[in-house]
Amino acid sequence: MPARSDGLPDRELLLPGRRSTRARVAQCAVLLAPIVLTACQPAVLDPQGTVGIAEKTILIDSLAIMLAIVVPTIVATFIFAWWFRASNTRATYLPNWEYSGRIELIVWSIPLLVIMLLGGVAWVGSHELDPAKPLISNTPPLEVQVVALDWKWLFIYPGQRIASVNHLVVPAGTPIHFSLTSASVMNAFFVPRLGSMIYTMNGMTTQLNLRADAPGTFRGLSSHYSGDGFSDMHFEVQAVSAQRFAAWIDATRGMGPSLDAKSYAALARQSVITTPFTFREADPDLFQQIVTQQLPPGPGPQTGRPNPSVSPRTED
Repeated sequence: MPARSDGLPDRELLLPGRRSTRARVAQCAVLLAPIVLTACQPAVLDPQGTVGIAEKTILIDSLAIMLAIVVPTIVATFIFAWWFRASNTRATYLPNWEYSGRIELIVWSIPLLVIMLLGGVAWVGSHELDPAKPLISNTPPLEVQVVALDWKWLFIYPGQRIASVNHLVVPAGTPIHFSLTSASVMNAFFVPRLGSMIYTMNGMTTQLNLRADAPGTFRGLSSHYSGDGFSDMHFEVQAVSAQRFAAWIDATRGMGPSLDAKSYAALARQSVITTPFTFREADPDLFQQIVTQQLPPGPGPQTGRPNPSVSPRTED
């Protein structure tokens, strides 16, 4: 360590080295930030459905209302710091000042107006975007029944009498009416680019209405922790044209197993399914049997670890 003539370390000689190290770290952080951010997706800020667009509007409106008070406050902070600096002899110093009615009116009225505006936006938006409220459309909605399992998603098309696992195909431009339940613990169904998240609960049915305005592929996921395989509990949503949807229905009916009480019991066991598959035939009463618990909930974890590919836990 560098030392002065009296033998003590000279900290001033060390500062340049430290400063250069900090500068290099800062430069690396700036260079790595864009690389890290490339993994981020716009999701809710790039909606592809009617509900998602409305939710984005609420988000931006709320942000603008809050910035209307945040930005002037930040600017005023810098103005006050500059005006009342020690070298400014024109600034009036009032050590005995304690009250101003005008200032009180400003500091209370502006936040009150902001809260009223935010409350109005939230009130109107929450009623307009009620998940159970049908979407206005000249096209009849497609019925899809959703069952959250450990750790996969089962989609039943009662009108078409088919089903799929971890793969949802819908016609673009057609409203989709979801009836959702859980055959295990509470879960949450979420397709960020289409709109509202909604919870699924065992023994109950929740309703959700969404619509994809244009063809595309969207990521769906479980947004509520539900156990060991939670991180892999995602699915793909494909919005296709009406013709391609009809062709997919016909193709699905020609291959795959049938979904009945026996095959459902096997599906309900805890597992992570990485490859989506379909059922060529599905019992149209199966969903109601799951909700009313005529078919029992998933068996849950067995002794030891549920599945070697799911959890690293071992038996105590």
